[in-house]
Amino acid sequence: MHFLKSLWAPVLSSLAVAGAVAGISAGVLAGGPARPVAGKEASFQVRNEFKVQVAKGARSVRLWFAVPQEDAASTVRELAVTADFPVHYYRDDWGNRVAYAEVQAPDGGVIRIREDFTLERTEIRNDIDPAKTRPLTEQERAALFAYLQPSTHVIVNDKIKTLSASIVGGETNPILAARKIYNWTLENVDYWVKDPEHLKASPVGSTEYCLTTRTGNCTDFHSLFASLSMAAGIPTRLVYGSLLKPTLNGVEIDGSYHCWIQFYAPNYGWLPLDVSLANIYGKAFPLTEKNKKLVELTTATGYQGLDRSKVDYYFGNLDERRVTWSMGRDLILEPPQNDGPVNALTKIYVEVDGKQSTDWTREFTYSEVKK
Repeated sequence: MHFLKSLWAPVLSSLAVAGAVAGISAGVLAGGPARPVAGKEASFQVRNEFKVQVAKGARSVRLWFAVPQEDAASTVRELAVTADFPVHYYRDDWGNRVAYAEVQAPDGGVIRIREDFTLERTEIRNDIDPAKTRPLTEQERAALFAYLQPSTHVIVNDKIKTLSASIVGGETNPILAARKIYNWTLENVDYWVKDPEHLKASPVGSTEYCLTTRTGNCTDFHSLFASLSMAAGIPTRLVYGSLLKPTLNGVEIDGSYHCWIQFYAPNYGWLPLDVSLANIYGKAFPLTEKNKKLVELTTATGYQGLDRSKVDYYFGNLDERRVTWSMGRDLILEPPQNDGPVNALTKIYVEVDGKQSTDWTREFTYSEVKK
């Protein structure tokens, strides 16, 4: 499975597939009449800083940290990493570019890494017409096999298959089927920040947790969406990044992470969606002193109350205020880590003497560059 992902990920990593895959032409996989719509643009100066605490007596510290990914919507310029040791760049088995460093005999204390870069980001806009796509062929399913496979926390079991079939109802058009799953998820799950006294997110981003509790964060939402979509035969992948929120412009803080979905539809290629943000904007709930700040910080563009237009917007479109760090779950890094697959690389993964360490902090700072 990891070999298949490693083989296909670099080829299929852009928002629309290009090139030939296993004898399938780009025209078959991503060509056709559908064309994206011009979107807004934004530029940011970004700083990502990690501080890793190392206990005295540690023999070896290995660090894999996320760097900004380039795609059809993102241009990264002047990436500079500041560290007291060499940093190398590799590709993991999903094709993500990842920075790696190793420190021998660190003698305790704090290891610091800082990355600075300029990001130019374009809003992703698509004029989606279900009539312009079609069901996937068996040849396409074979080529996109890796994106139909479950992972540790994104499961596809009999319960998921039954639920997916009841939602989709035999629909084979991937855009119409994905929209049915999107609508079901939107209506049946609530983002935990709406009621932080009674709701919470899972620590790992879990299909089972989200389905059972009907709440969670972005990864819980999109794990459930991915499971239901893959059960319906729709190739799906999770993308991890950070939102560049106006409210945190220039603020030194761990701005956490955000994730969203890409699903595959012939003649369109990979289409994005963000049902977790659609849930914030598209369903009425009371703002209180306990949830107001959390809700504001969860959105990409700020929260001004109910806005049901965002439900349609976040199916096929993405705002320009986000950076992409990685794609995929259950990552096998390079050089290989010792302590098992990495659930997702949203910030940094650290091993001390061969065991995962979470004794680190991160500050994520950005400022918008006005043109």
